[in-house]
Amino acid sequence: MQITYIGHSGFLAELKQSLLLFDYYEGPLPEAFPEKKLFVFASHRHPDHFNPEIFRLAEGRETRTFFVLSDDIWEHRIPKERLAKTLRLKPDADISFEGLEIHTLKSTDEGVAFLIRTEGKTIYHAGDLNDWRWPGEPESFNLKMQSDFQNCLEPLRGMEMDAAFIPLDPRQEAYYSLGFDYFLSLTAWEKGRTRIYPMHCWEDYSVIGRWLKQHPGHPARECLVSIGSRGETFQQ
Repeated sequence: MQITYIGHSGFLAELKQSLLLFDYYEGPLPEAFPEKKLFVFASHRHPDHFNPEIFRLAEGRETRTFFVLSDDIWEHRIPKERLAKTLRLKPDADISFEGLEIHTLKSTDEGVAFLIRTEGKTIYHAGDLNDWRWPGEPESFNLKMQSDFQNCLEPLRGMEMDAAFIPLDPRQEAYYSLGFDYFLSLTAWEKGRTRIYPMHCWEDYSVIGRWLKQHPGHPARECLVSIGSRGETFQQ
């Protein structure tokens, strides 16, 4: 499997038979292999996760391009000619679709997170499911956010994955890794198999080095992917 970082929370996972594009909103896209199925995921309607330009990706490959969207993305934003190849999913959905097993988790913001099994791989994309605690917010807000986040993430307890795309947002200041750290404590990652891709960094990749510096003995360090620029590719 090859992973290409597109930008922000946008990634392309290339497998032997399919391509999975997550939360694209801007930047150049790698050339897609025309013989492979292309699945385009959008976790919610925020403009840094969903760009209607994605529907142009089906041009010239209409029978092999599919769209999997959170149902908070309104149907009228989907071109009529793409509706037959589009799923709109609520939280806690379980569905088999064109060779993919898809489960959605409720987000602590808008929309859903995606857990996908296909071609022997398990891939998780968090969207905006994160522990969005903020300095300066009332303690009651932050405590509820913590509880809501942990409840939403519970379906992943003990789960093994091949690739996980997780927010690491520097805007949260001292709270920047709360959700990231809890995800690592909850799931079962494996050296040599699991790769963890920080995202939602707003192109401030120093936050990845900050996490590494603050977690010198963390056993997941070798699973963490140090992203440095758009367009980077990673083999796994």
